[in-house]
Amino acid sequence: MPMSETRYYATGKRKSAVARVWMKPGNGSWFVNNRGLMEYFQSDSLVRLIRQPLETVGKKDAFDFYVNVQGGGISGQAGAVKHGIAKALIEFDVALKTVLKKAGFLTRDARIKERKKYGQPGARKRFQYSKR
Repeated sequence: MPMSETRYYATGKRKSAVARVWMKPGNGSWFVNNRGLMEYFQSDSLVRLIRQPLETVGKKDAFDFYVNVQGGGISGQAGAVKHGIAKALIEFDVALKTVLKKAGFLTRDARIKERKKYGQPGARKRFQYSKR
């Protein structure tokens, strides 16, 4: 890939997954961790989730994506890629921000695993209380 081509970079996060997304004008090819999109995310619903921001702005096959994603599970990684794509689209065209924000693609989903507390077996669960 020649360096003269314009590339757009963004970072997406979801749960404990972090996706680094590079986007460039192209014909719709995808590489996620050096594998194809359908090869990495084998579920159709996850692939649809990832492509939502592109379909919302009407640029379905206008870009090539190279994604590096790590951490979390497969669903969290898909959410992180979706977040990264939405942010990369804003790098491409700031006018898309209102559309993407209204659709909720720019909001970082803050729900993460709650930490375990001392004196308890988990985050919320308590050890069994014995009166006698």
